[in-house]
Amino acid sequence: MRRLIVTADDFGLSSVVNRAVELAWQQGILTQTSLMAGGTAFDEAVEIARRNPGLQVGLHLTLVQGRPVLPPEQIPGLVETNGCFPDNPVTAGMKLFFDPTLRLQLRAEIEAQINKIKQAGIPLSHIDGHLNIQMHPTVFALLIELMPLHGITSFRITRERLLRNLRHDRSRIVGKTMERLIFGALSAHAVPSLTWHGIVHAAEVKGILNSGHITEGYLLALLDELSSGTTELYLHPGCLPDDEISRRMPDYQHEQELSALLSPAAKQRLIERDIRLCNYRGDEKSYA
Repeated sequence: MRRLIVTADDFGLSSVVNRAVELAWQQGILTQTSLMAGGTAFDEAVEIARRNPGLQVGLHLTLVQGRPVLPPEQIPGLVETNGCFPDNPVTAGMKLFFDPTLRLQLRAEIEAQINKIKQAGIPLSHIDGHLNIQMHPTVFALLIELMPLHGITSFRITRERLLRNLRHDRSRIVGKTMERLIFGALSAHAVPSLTWHGIVHAAEVKGILNSGHITEGYLLALLDELSSGTTELYLHPGCLPDDEISRRMPDYQHEQELSALLSPAAKQRLIERDIRLCNYRGDEKSYA
């Protein structure tokens, strides 16, 4: 049996992203979304989640390129002078890894993001991360402590088959190879701990190597060769113009990704390949 979890990241980032998520849930193949607790459109996203109770919501953990939930003065080691997280994920990741004094601040901010969503009345089932920050070893070590405490039972591990990806898109070969090596190693490190704590994860995650560029054609190719078991696919749907997503992700194809989620051809391909849409809870979604 082949099951596919389809996730929209960046819920709460802007009103445009929120509208795209709701549309993809109501009319497309989207099965769940991940909410940015510090997003400027967080309150609107909460209202959308409340009126669409079947839409599973997780935390899109943000520790780079975004705003914290805690006041900046409580986490001075994590933010810049403007009160926001650093924009450079490499330097931010190095700092988190090599500076153990940041651990208490990091734990406090992660738990504040979890609690903000829970206190809004949204059942929180899974965790992933902006720029896959959830896989950072220091961050993951804290998450593996916090997830059981908060009843979070699912987690995104970022591993994807490189050769299959390159069969359909040969762009960024060197970059994709490096990402596969790095995230593959981080995933291998994470899986035993997740298994020990009974936290569910997909066998493979599609969307890492072509992040922001999941067009209809690429989606159809993925569906044609989907492996047995459970696979997660994540996208970044949206509509332009929107200053927030254009500033943060200028090269992402937000509108094309939304079109892929709404594609009648994709729904038909799911039927033809006998692929079942579901979320991390295991709830199945009709193709209609």
